[in-house]
Amino acid sequence: MKTSRLGRRLAGTAAVTLMVGAGVLVAAPSAVAKANLLAIDKVSLHDPGVQVNVTYSCDPGMNHQLVANAAKVNQTGHDESVAAGTIKADKLACDYNSHAAKVTMRPAVGSHFAKGDKVKVTVFYFDNDGFSYARQETVAVL
Repeated sequence: MKTSRLGRRLAGTAAVTLMVGAGVLVAAPSAVAKANLLAIDKVSLHDPGVQVNVTYSCDPGMNHQLVANAAKVNQTGHDESVAAGTIKADKLACDYNSHAAKVTMRPAVGSHFAKGDKVKVTVFYFDNDGFSYARQETVAVL
């Protein structure tokens, strides 16, 4: 008798533990599911380069940079002028919430951007090992 009573108690305890664990997962904030995301909000001319407004979220403790690149696209579809900018890891607010940032991209030597130029803008996270992820692209007219 003692064995079956003990078995039922163990089974009941295991079932309660599973239900509590599942409840914690269901109750977890939905913000956790959106970490390490990027979205391009606006691209604009910022003489002499290009500026992009980005909405981002990242994991706490993340040590990655937010990188933005712009390339002017001519009529043949080939890139002409290029620009790049970064936000260093210590300037990012990584707490699973969404934040807004402006990345000002400086043009490379010999590159030039003007009103009416068509540009392809790419934003992504970049880590210390050279790995990039969460890449987003858009084409805009300045």
